Amino acid sequence: MNALSRREEEELLKATKAQAMKECDTVVKAFADCMSARFISVAWACRGQLRELEACMVQYTGPEPMEIVRSEYLKLRNQRKEEKLQSFEDTK
Repeated sequence: MNALSRREEEELLKATKAQAMKECDTVVKAFADCMSARFISVAWACRGQLRELEACMVQYTGPEPMEIVRSEYLKLRNQRKEEKLQSFEDTK
């Protein structure tokens, strides 16, 4: 089976987003600093920082990077299945 369940897909996306937030930490902080003490004016005052943040996040969570993450996950999952099967056969 080379498909992810909904739960697996959600977990991968969550983990990838968390990693992207770590990698984009300086951009996230710049956007948060711009947003502090603003309410309505954040829409135009922080537009540049928001675009930088979005560009940084897409590097890690865009379609191509997510496809790489999915394929790596499937590769590891299949490898674990084979190892379990092999160890089961060895115990017979």
